[in-house]
Amino acid sequence: MNQQLLTTALFVGVVLLTVGITFVASRQTKTAADFYSGGRGFSGFQNGLAIGGDYMSAASFLGISGAIALYGYDGFLYSIGFLVAWLVALLLVAEMLRNAGRYTMADQLAFRMRQRPVRTAASVSTVVVSIFYLLAQMVGAGVLVALLLGVDSGAVKNLVIVGVGALMIFYVTVGGMKGTTYVQIVKAVLLMAGSALIVFLVLLRYNFNLSALLGDAAEKSGAGDAFLEPGLQYGATLTSQIDFLSLGIALVLGTAGLPHILIRFYTVPTAKDARKSVLWAIGLIGAFYLMTLVLGFGAAALIDTDAAGATGNLASPLLAEEVGGGPGSLGGAILLALISAVAFATILAVVAGLTLASSSSVAHDLYKGVFKKDQPVTEKDEVRVAKLAAVAIGAVAIVLAIPAQQLNIAFLVALAFAVAASANLPAILFNMFWKRFNTRGACWSIYGGLIACVGLVIFSPVMSGAETSLFPNADFAWFPLNNPGIVSIPLGFLLGIVGTLSAREPSSERLYPELEVRALTGAGAEGAAQH
Repeated sequence: MNQQLLTTALFVGVVLLTVGITFVASRQTKTAADFYSGGRGFSGFQNGLAIGGDYMSAASFLGISGAIALYGYDGFLYSIGFLVAWLVALLLVAEMLRNAGRYTMADQLAFRMRQRPVRTAASVSTVVVSIFYLLAQMVGAGVLVALLLGVDSGAVKNLVIVGVGALMIFYVTVGGMKGTTYVQIVKAVLLMAGSALIVFLVLLRYNFNLSALLGDAAEKSGAGDAFLEPGLQYGATLTSQIDFLSLGIALVLGTAGLPHILIRFYTVPTAKDARKSVLWAIGLIGAFYLMTLVLGFGAAALIDTDAAGATGNLASPLLAEEVGGGPGSLGGAILLALISAVAFATILAVVAGLTLASSSSVAHDLYKGVFKKDQPVTEKDEVRVAKLAAVAIGAVAIVLAIPAQQLNIAFLVALAFAVAASANLPAILFNMFWKRFNTRGACWSIYGGLIACVGLVIFSPVMSGAETSLFPNADFAWFPLNNPGIVSIPLGFLLGIVGTLSAREPSSERLYPELEVRALTGAGAEGAAQH
């Protein structure tokens, strides 16, 4: 009982800390610029921490460590994909997007194209990607709290999902970008410190001999040496090998199209700070993913992975309990509570970022740029619509997350990456690097990539036809791959090319040189932000 109280106290403490931060930030959120971009007042280092906090989600901490615990080498490939993806974001997107836009991804598209079609398309895509990503975080929250309370009740998990949804709506509507950013910074520090502690204790068990840890993990897994080699999860058939290739493409290309990551580039005052923030994020995220290697293999070696569930989502919290002294011990209870509280803070920070990205797009792009394009809109009205959109998006995420609880969190996030890479990335890259690119090309690439990706997921084993499917008792799967990226991403680029070449839009070509100068040099970017 005392352990339950301790666990609950730590958990509530983390939530109260984030709520307090949000209230403090709300006093500094007065304008639309404050709400959307934190007044562009964060340094490169602060934004790098916040990006890390945004990116190191429940998928990383719970899903990847769980995948490694279950599948060894193949699970670690998630970490590789997530990390390498940052090179694409750094080299092709971060600085140029910050120079060319103002608050949302659609700003840099609308600069030289017809406002209404591209803003509508970008907003729809942003909301869909965000909801996919939100599902993963909220499923993780349900799993965590059920573990801490020692119950396996579906009703409890459902209540937790509703509670997380309510909290994320609170963060966005009260704190805006400033509150969300500070929550993400605190969460990044807590996650790195908590992970480092568990990694230290795991390695201490093996006298810092990584080879002994890996050998023990392979032996306990039941798969032997195959646990440390490629192919345990994805190598059985040609279909599974293609599925892995599809997953890798989605992970590497998806980051540069994730809405909640893209809006972070608008929170810094200069392009130089945008570059710095990505470099800090790469260092932070790289160190974290190296730690997931020890967390995952440590879980395989030290705990019964059956207890982590079929998805492995509980591997890290149970490992913390084990290295703290084992189940029933005070040290085990403290570490379990600490790591679970950190994981919960992780979830809260990421869902806030996602909800902010999607609600900002609804207010700034749809409401102001499409519905009220020919009428004056006050900043107060725009922010009010963003807050209402946050409530609506939170409600949709809650409804969809409840039936998705049996899916692996990292896997759910990989689907969000596939949608982002299929719909958003082609339009962003073509707009910044192709003079001929036009409104039809942008709409075709966004809608085409989005419909293809989501459509293939619906008719894949993710939804039906397998024991692990969302609807295990139905079978309408005709697409064999779990991740559609290998088909939908090239299709998104191809449709952008075909749409562009099938229409002429002289105004788009005429404005390209100005966009190019602005994106590459930053000249005029600050002025554009004031229009």
